[in-house]
Amino acid sequence: MRSLFLIIFGIITQQNIMEKSMSALQRLQEKIEQWRVDHEALKSENAQLKVELSNASGSQTEQASQIAALRSELEEKDAEIEKIIAQVESLLA
Repeated sequence: MRSLFLIIFGIITQQNIMEKSMSALQRLQEKIEQWRVDHEALKSENAQLKVELSNASGSQTEQASQIAALRSELEEKDAEIEKIIAQVESLLA
């Protein structure tokens, strides 16, 4: 009777161990899947940020070019003003 009890107890213990192992394995698989999903989301976000950075860089280049053109135009206008001032001074003299 005692040996039957030990056999049954052993079987139950093995089942409990297997259930715990399966439960741990299932949790591990779920964590791995979540990490995979998170990794894919981060890769996508990274790609979007790279595009935004590239666009911003292009925009900065365009703005720098526009600033240079405006500075050149301002220098031309300053030269024209100086020329007009010189002509007015010569007329007043």
